[in-house]
Amino acid sequence: MKKIIVIGCPGSGKTTFAVKLHELTGIPLYHLDAVWHKPDKTHIPREEFDERIAEIFTEPEWIIDGNYGRTLEIRLQQCDTVFLYDLPTEICIRGATERIGKGRYDMPWLETEFDPEFRKFIEEFPQTALPKIYDLLEKYRGKNITVFRSHAESDAFLNALASE
Repeated sequence: MKKIIVIGCPGSGKTTFAVKLHELTGIPLYHLDAVWHKPDKTHIPREEFDERIAEIFTEPEWIIDGNYGRTLEIRLQQCDTVFLYDLPTEICIRGATERIGKGRYDMPWLETEFDPEFRKFIEEFPQTALPKIYDLLEKYRGKNITVFRSHAESDAFLNALASE
């Protein structure tokens, strides 16, 4: 477990897990939201985003937190370990709602409201993004893949890792 991606629906707990995994392992952590977004709520060009991801791949160890479906397959090709959060939509909505108004190290601005488009993306994630993710995971089934269906499962994983 040296090159890790953490994926799943927004609000599912990916970033919290990735931070805890980083703290336990010391493996450098990269948040794709922090790479993609600028403080003025715009984003860097796709080419620059791809270059930054390619730079991460040159490191001997990394944890990459985030979905960004367009680049998921290249991250799957490069990683040895995948953690997928496949949690119920209502938990993801709650998670995204609870972070509104709170500063986040993975976002360069403070979210002050729940963007309706973002909420719709979360609500549609199980029908739109998740099947594509599972198709890719099947393609790369030789990787070390863990699917969390609850926070209790991811907490148990972290507790077991901390006990080693």
